Parts: sequence; C-alpha cells; structure tokens
Amino acid sequence: MSTTHARPTKPYLTALAVTGAGVAAAYLAGTAFPVVSALTIAVVLGILTGSLSSVSEETRKAMSGITKKLLRAGVVLLGLQLSLPAVLALGPGTLLAVVLTVGITFLGTIGLGRLLGVPRGLAMLVATGFSICGASAIAAMEGVVKREDSDVATAVALVTFYGGLAIAAVPLIGGWLRLDAARVGEWAGLSVHEVAQVVAAATPAGGAAIAVAIVIKLSRVVLLAPMVAAVGVHERKRPVDGKRPPLVPLFVLGFLAMAALRSTGIVPGVALDVAKIACTLLLAGALFGLGCAVRIGTLVRTGGRALVLGLLSTLLVGTTALVTLTVLG
Repeated sequence: MSTTHARPTKPYLTALAVTGAGVAAAYLAGTAFPVVSALTIAVVLGILTGSLSSVSEETRKAMSGITKKLLRAGVVLLGLQLSLPAVLALGPGTLLAVVLTVGITFLGTIGLGRLLGVPRGLAMLVATGFSICGASAIAAMEGVVKREDSDVATAVALVTFYGGLAIAAVPLIGGWLRLDAARVGEWAGLSVHEVAQVVAAATPAGGAAIAVAIVIKLSRVVLLAPMVAAVGVHERKRPVDGKRPPLVPLFVLGFLAMAALRSTGIVPGVALDVAKIACTLLLAGALFGLGCAVRIGTLVRTGGRALVLGLLSTLLVGTTALVTLTVLG
C-alpha cells in the first residue's frame, strides 16, 4: 500500500524542486537586472528546462497542477499592489484616457490578430498583456481563455521585446514632441507594458515623471479584474472537454478583495512589501511551469505573425495613449 502512495508523490516532489529552483534563479536574475522582470526570466528558464532537460511526463503533469495553484494565488496577491484612492486622485479625464486606451488596445489587437491569422488564444493574451500590465496580465488571462502553452510563452516574449524598445522610444519621441516631464511620465504609464519598463522609460524625465507613471500604470492594473471576468463570461460559450469555466473565477474575486483591503489603508507597509515579493515568486513559479510545457519548435512556427502583431499592438497602445492624454488628460 505504501508503494502505491509513493508513486504520485515522487513526481510531485520533483516538480516542486524543479519549480523552486527555476523561481530562485529567475528572482535572483530579475534582482540583478531589474529592467527584465523575474516573470519574463522565469518563462524563458521554463522553456529551456522543458526543452533541453529530461523532465519526465509524470513530473510535467505534476508541474501543471502546481502551476495552476501558483497562478491563482499570485493574481490574488497582485490586488494588494492597488490603492484605489491613489488611482482616483488622477482625475476623471486621465481615468477616462486609461479606460479608452486599454479598451481600444485590447479590442484592436484582437482584430489585428484575426487579420494576420494569429491563433485566437495568442491574440487574446497579447491583447491583454499589451493593454494592461504585461506578463502578470497574461498569467491571469491564460486561466480563462482557450490557448496553447506556447501562446503564453510567445505573448510574454513579445511583451519583453517591445516593452524593451519602448524604454528607449518613449523619452526619445517625447523629447522630439517637446512633451514636458509630467506628460512623458503619463505617456509611459499608459503605454509601456511592464512596471519595470515603465519606470525605466520615465526615468530620463525625472522623479516626478516616475511617480505619475507608476500610478497611471497601476490604474491600468485595476482593469485586469473586469477584463478577465468579462472574457471568462464570454468563454463560457466555448466549453472545453464539455466543461464550462465559472462565471467569475474565484481568483478574480480574491484579486478584488485584496485591492479593497489595500485601499482601506490598514495593511502595514512591511506586509505590503512582503506580499509584493510573494506575488512575484508565485507568478514566476506559474510562468516557469507554463514554460516547461512549451516546445521551442512550436514557438518558432508562430514567430513571424506574432512579431508583426506585437509591433502593431505597440504602435496602437502608444498612439492611443498619447491622443487620449492630449484630449482628456
């Protein structure tokens, strides 16, 4: 009887050990090179681990189960990074610019994906990552949309590549357009994908630009919950294996609950710092596990069209952000 119980335990422990090692490596590398997020590094390490090492099929299955749990816990903790009073302080004009930019980028990217013949799941993930908050948004959305594991890795890679280009482009174009420091910060917060990339893009404009860029960036993150919930409702029309996803995923409700808790101001600063690190580790573990399920050959086959989609989506979010800020901000 003990032998029977030992069989599923060993792959599970192996999966935990492999995931833990991947998360540790990704976090240390992300700390050393903060412009590249630990989440991006995690998915790359996962792809390399899954493609180049002899991970057994049992271990991969165990890792898949672990990945789902880490993902949902990470998204819930992500809510603690949101302070709704700080977001509301931006004013109605700027908030409307945020909503319009996110909505236009999301729907526009999905439409562009159809025109380019990009798989629907990949287009949905790219639309989410580029319009809201990069790899974190992709990790949240992949739980409610029908997609391939390679789609997740491709979307994260595109966020990294085009977000990196935006770090140089935003201050350069801002200077050419003679935007003041505050407007450069607003534009960076509304158009650049990852938080670390937003900070890097706003840095040449000074500390005030960085501060406003971060708040506007977090105002985009607020829209993650309604976006995932809306897509989840829509995806119920496309049952997988005869099953329908829940009307509103529990982790989305948890995300909203944590955001509400943060907004009360009762959570100590130390607890928020710990939660931020824990959130990064959990999402890194989830993306590492997703990366392990990817085959490099599949990524290569979808590369060309995906690259074009990423470019067009970047131009769309950048242009829409600048126009809406100019008219409304």
